[in-house]
Amino acid sequence: MSTPAVARLTVLPQDEWLPRAESHAARVDHYAAPFLERRHTGRKHPVEDFLFTYYTHKPGQLRRWHPGAGTVLAGPAAEERRAWKHYRELTGTEREVAGVRDGEPAVVVDTDAFLADRREAVDFARIILGGTLARPGQFGCFGLHEWAMVYRQEKFQLRHEYLNLRLGGDATDRVVEESRIRCTHFDAFRFYTPDAVSLNELQPTRATQRDLEQPGCLHANMDVYKWAYKLAPLLPSEFLMDCFELSYRIRAMDMQASPYELTEWGYPAIPIETPEGKAEYVAHQRGFSAEAQTLRERFLVLLDAALPPAERGA
Repeated sequence: MSTPAVARLTVLPQDEWLPRAESHAARVDHYAAPFLERRHTGRKHPVEDFLFTYYTHKPGQLRRWHPGAGTVLAGPAAEERRAWKHYRELTGTEREVAGVRDGEPAVVVDTDAFLADRREAVDFARIILGGTLARPGQFGCFGLHEWAMVYRQEKFQLRHEYLNLRLGGDATDRVVEESRIRCTHFDAFRFYTPDAVSLNELQPTRATQRDLEQPGCLHANMDVYKWAYKLAPLLPSEFLMDCFELSYRIRAMDMQASPYELTEWGYPAIPIETPEGKAEYVAHQRGFSAEAQTLRERFLVLLDAALPPAERGA
């Protein structure tokens, strides 16, 4: 490793990084502990379970705190991280430059090993996030993707069979039929009922994802969390939780605007079948879009800072 690369390392002694790791675990537990308790007792929650069931990052993985690339964790508590994936022990030259005592455990994210394993994820995250960041937001969908997922659902396998439709089946179908359906997000579109597919103005595919995602889309904004955890431990966990918490709030609003009756769960409806409901939806949508765009900007800055100069974006 060259001297300039070594000089980029920041050393955290144990009495500085352990409290950060503990604070992160407590932040995660606020959301994860109720989910784990429900799972243990066989109960479901239509809003608060989603980020742990739809996404592949499990509570135990989320609870692991990472400082991000370029930060050395020193002290006895760093010993166990020698066995963690994409971590490595500091070299002798790095120890000398960073001022770490001989024999003291000191580990850092192994950026080279991460890139060898996950280069495709890094490249695709940069394409998706950069493209979405550059596009104007579209704010006329009114959350109808959730309605299209239950359109004429009596003909198909019921979605969320433990929930009731707020307007009933026939009235829910009429809302879909009388509305303009224009979802841009493939991972929402792929859950449409077969009868709803042709009603969507666009036909998103995985191949067109990089061209269609736009910052007004709730699901695209939730997915900033997905791209962040896919790049763990390259990015700091504090940033990952910022993405998680935005996704958590977006999911709540998404389900409030859905066709389900969730008042008893503590989520009053946003009635998007009315002008007032549409206006409320768009107000929330614009706020979430602005927050997600800020996260995308931060994401790309953090990613560039984590990578060797030759791997950084333009």
